[in-house]
Amino acid sequence: MRVIKRGFDLICASFLVIILSPLLIVLSIVVRCKLGKPALFKQKRPGLDGRIFTMYKFRSMTDELDEDGNLLPDDLRMTDFGRLLRSSSLDELPELFNIIKGEMSFVGPRPQLIRDMVFFSDEQMQRQSVIPGLTGWAQVNGRNSISWEDKFRYDLEYIDNWSLGFDIKILWMTILKVFKREGIHTEGMETAEDYGVYLLRIGKIDLLTFEEGMDRANKLIEDYNESYC
Repeated sequence: MRVIKRGFDLICASFLVIILSPLLIVLSIVVRCKLGKPALFKQKRPGLDGRIFTMYKFRSMTDELDEDGNLLPDDLRMTDFGRLLRSSSLDELPELFNIIKGEMSFVGPRPQLIRDMVFFSDEQMQRQSVIPGLTGWAQVNGRNSISWEDKFRYDLEYIDNWSLGFDIKILWMTILKVFKREGIHTEGMETAEDYGVYLLRIGKIDLLTFEEGMDRANKLIEDYNESYC
């Protein structure tokens, strides 16, 4: 069954890249003109078994800096065009290349940030036992509008009940969600709240534990970068 899933991913992603190539080219040009270069946003994410890979998306924010040379907050760097990319999920199209490479699947738990993963419990780390997805059970049940606890619950529920029929159901629900543009934002935020920040905010961890987790995340990224130098 896993071989069939991989075959489906590879064939469909390759087909979509071919037929969507004009759109991908146009979006690359428009993104570069409106938001700056490079058009692609590359970010390190944890995949199967926690192995790090580079995930591709179209950028949706500018690189505007404050007077001290630091990036401005997300809400100040987000433009109307960037919001349109996110609400339509067009910014996710470059992840088709991650699927072709076998780093992602069409359906699976969404790859969270490395700085999120370092705070996962053993139970939550089970979501890393499968290939992450372009969409998933948590995404069609609320995406960024649901709590972290619900995201983990849906991810583990998907793993426990996985089948090709379940994947097809999620893909169909995803198409409907994209057209309805539901669950794109966390209430009051342009981007989702980091898991470590959430745990710190609700008092589940203290500042020292948070800082140690961030140090671990930075070390993982440094080791990954060094291995590909």
